[in-house]
Amino acid sequence: MINNNTNDFKIDVTSEIGDLRCLLIHSPDSGLGKVVPSKAQDWLFEDIVHLDTMRKNEYDYYVKLLMYFLDPAKIKGKLQHIDSEESDRSFFKPDNTDFHASNKVVELQSLLADILKEDDIRKKLVASVCAIENCTYRLQQKLIDITPVELAKIFISGSISNDEMIFAPIPNLIFSRDIGIAINNYMLLNKPAKKARSRETLLARYIFFNHPLFAAYRDNVLEIRETVQHFLRPGEEHDEKTTLEGGDVMMVSPQHVVIGCSERTSVSGANQAMKLLFENDVVKKVTIVKIPHKRDYMHIDTVFTQVKRNVWVLLRSLSVLEAPAGEADAIGWFADKKSKEKPEIVQFEKGKSKPHLFNSLEQLLTDISENDLQSNKKTKFIYSGNDTFPYDAREQWTDSCNLLAVKEGVVLGYDRNDKTVEAFKKKGFEIVKVAELLQKFENNEIDPQEMKNTLILMPSSELSRARGGFHCMSMPLFRDKVV
Repeated sequence: MINNNTNDFKIDVTSEIGDLRCLLIHSPDSGLGKVVPSKAQDWLFEDIVHLDTMRKNEYDYYVKLLMYFLDPAKIKGKLQHIDSEESDRSFFKPDNTDFHASNKVVELQSLLADILKEDDIRKKLVASVCAIENCTYRLQQKLIDITPVELAKIFISGSISNDEMIFAPIPNLIFSRDIGIAINNYMLLNKPAKKARSRETLLARYIFFNHPLFAAYRDNVLEIRETVQHFLRPGEEHDEKTTLEGGDVMMVSPQHVVIGCSERTSVSGANQAMKLLFENDVVKKVTIVKIPHKRDYMHIDTVFTQVKRNVWVLLRSLSVLEAPAGEADAIGWFADKKSKEKPEIVQFEKGKSKPHLFNSLEQLLTDISENDLQSNKKTKFIYSGNDTFPYDAREQWTDSCNLLAVKEGVVLGYDRNDKTVEAFKKKGFEIVKVAELLQKFENNEIDPQEMKNTLILMPSSELSRARGGFHCMSMPLFRDKVV
């Protein structure tokens, strides 16, 4: 259970790099261990994963690191016990009495269990879930009588016991950013592109509108509306379906949001989000970045993320302009066709009728650094795979560009992207493995708040199979302002 004292809780995100103070996550649950090959792609996974390895050898390091940065009192002095062979991982289990229950590293499953204690909410949510999952009436009545902690697990894992699955798991819930994004002190909830994520969205709505933590912000929760007479449009796969996922939304400065149009976010969804943000006076500027609709990219945060106010990591093949074709030969013709797959970038400002166009991602990101964030240093780019073929594409696939900043210049990334690590070194960044760093935190050799210009390498053999990095696996709720 999360402490419901809301006195020190707030939503306020004004950048991608301010010191991270509170975020929402979901640790890998038993549903991930039940993804079968025949359904993996339907459930948006590229492969099946080994759950215990993902938990103990990978994701648990993420939670421990976040705790040292955000809520050290909850973990300091406990590392040896948590890591001992006798440990049953109860520190990481939201249904266990020894769970950390942090109000800074907030677990989605705990919030869900909290709201399910209210009879009215439990009955409504059970009915809603059973409706979208086509459950029988008798099963619906049975679920209402299950304890809130167990019911929360069932809603997420799809299993009523270790052996009985009653509906599909929602394994993508570990990518908590996609269900919503904090923009200043507002929450923009998503509208997923794939049916596999519809239950996640339903659970998120109930949490943000009903949990005491968010009571002060209920009027600030924004939901993407469908377009007028949307029910008359063609089928599900039609291009004009209104969809938006959090991986395509970046809060880059207090008055500027970047929204991607991708495989998962439609132009209609981006447009509806922009209207909501302008109507509610949340920001003054929205930039739409349309990237190729390819599984390689998925969201804009698989193509670029921010490291410092003047440093970005990105996939160079999508970031720079190609030279115009010369003579009309075959090579020139096909090069021109290839260039049409480059991002299209349009910036809108509230109250201005004429949008501003950018020629490349590098031009946009430089503008954000220099004009929005007032950087007086040259904008630098760290390229996926050190901009070397074929490592650029290989490492982008394993989320070399999908990094989470816990503070400006200190970012988390996967240890498998060797060439990208080399690129960070060339730009003057220190490279440290998470296991070594945690031990130094515990021994008071390093103060997390004093760290600068560091790439923290996280183990990744199973997590990377899920096709998402630490930017995806985080929903920041509160960051310090960048000054």
